[in-house]
Order: sequence, then C-alpha cells, then structure tokens
Amino acid sequence: MDDITNSTRQQPNGSLHLPVLIIIEPLVLSRTCILNILRRELAEFKILDMSTVHSLDCVSAHDVRLVVLSIADKPIDHPSVEDDLAAITECCPNASIAVLSNHDDEPAVLAAMRRGVRGFLPTSLPIEIAIAGLRLVLVGGVYRPLPAAAWGRMSDLEPPCMRSLASAFKPTDGARATAGRNVADFTPREQQVLAELELGLPNKLIAVRLNLSENTVKMHIQHIMRKCDARNRTEAVLRWRGLLSARIRNTVAATAAIPET
Repeated sequence: MDDITNSTRQQPNGSLHLPVLIIIEPLVLSRTCILNILRRELAEFKILDMSTVHSLDCVSAHDVRLVVLSIADKPIDHPSVEDDLAAITECCPNASIAVLSNHDDEPAVLAAMRRGVRGFLPTSLPIEIAIAGLRLVLVGGVYRPLPAAAWGRMSDLEPPCMRSLASAFKPTDGARATAGRNVADFTPREQQVLAELELGLPNKLIAVRLNLSENTVKMHIQHIMRKCDARNRTEAVLRWRGLLSARIRNTVAATAAIPET
C-alpha cells in the first residue's frame, strides 16, 4: 500500500527540483508536527514524509540527501530497525541517515554510529538543537549527543565517511597558508563563533547563544572564512580543527623538550 501522506503529495510544483529530506514516522501527529517545522526551517529542501520505509521505492529517482527514521523506544539493534536501516541504504545509497529515538544513553548512540547513522536525535532535545544537528549532518558532519567524558574516544568510532570529509578538501595554496596561521590570529569572539559552528548551529541560534545580532554573527563568519581561506562554513571548521590539532601537537612537543630538574 502506498503510505506516502497527502501532505507530501500537496507540495508546490516549485519544490520538484530541490534536494530531498525524508521523514519516516508512523505516528501521524508527530510526523505532521515534524514536517511543519522542517518545512519552515529547511526551506531549501523538499520535505517528504512517510509512515514506513516501504514507500522509499517511490522516491528512488529523487536527489535524497537525508532520511530521518523514527525508532521510538526500539533499540538500534532491534531486527525491525536494522531492516529499516538496510532498506534506506539500499533505496537511497547517497543519503545520510539520522534516527529519532526516545533513548539518549551513550551505548545507544555508539551502537547507532557503528551502523553508519550520521545523526542521533533524542526526543528530549530542544527543537533548535535538533534542527542544528540535522543541518550538521546535511553538510557532511556527524551529530551525536555524547557526554563530555566520551568525546576523547569519538575519533576511534568515527565512520569512514566522516574521515573522508576531511580529505575531500585538497590542500590548496590558501589552505597551506592557513596551516601556517596561529590560533591567536582569530579574535576571542571569532573563536567563540567557530566553536558554535563546530556544533552545526545556524546563525540565528549562534546569535542567541552569544548574545549577538545575526548580522554580527554573519560578519564574524565572513572574517573567519577569509582567514581560513575557506569556501564555506564546513571547510572553515575543518581547517580550524587542523589549527587546534597543530597547537596541541606543538604544546606536547614543547613540554617534552623541557629537561627534567
């Protein structure tokens, strides 16, 4: 049975050529609420909603960028969830996958990451954070709400697709010049904005968190991109991470060079 909803069929013709984001949620009320929010916040995408994965065949010809699968209380290793993930991968091989879960414990998050999920969104998240997480996944990042103690272990669990993102930016002359910069070349406020960009937050939310106007945030981002010789926000963040890594390496090397007394 065709379970693509009427709200999907009624999208305006102007959205036919937009990249596609798909929401799979069996509960009509929840799906409708999510759909309305995403259509307002992610207007650059065509948003489709379904009750199950069985309708994915109907959109195989579309440019599907992200599929958000609601798993409610089911664990990520539940057979039905694993079947759904496999179906999404088969029907939309170029799309990232995010899951919407009632769980937010670390084992559940890590189990999802090991299965190639790029975004883990607990239902306890504030809506603005959930939107920011989806934006991060859409630009090639990974959103995982791990506790602070787990961040040091994230690199060991990072999917190959995320590692390939860093290598996708070829080292141009500008990138090599950026590598020679020092973290101190960025003002304290620019470093604060960069920290928010790393979370994938939109300008509006960055402005609220830093008590700035959106225009001021845009100005800082323009300065950051110029200093990083970056073409977009994602590239700026990747190069910023490179600067931080170099700073840590230099600090460790300097410490190791201090003779014992």
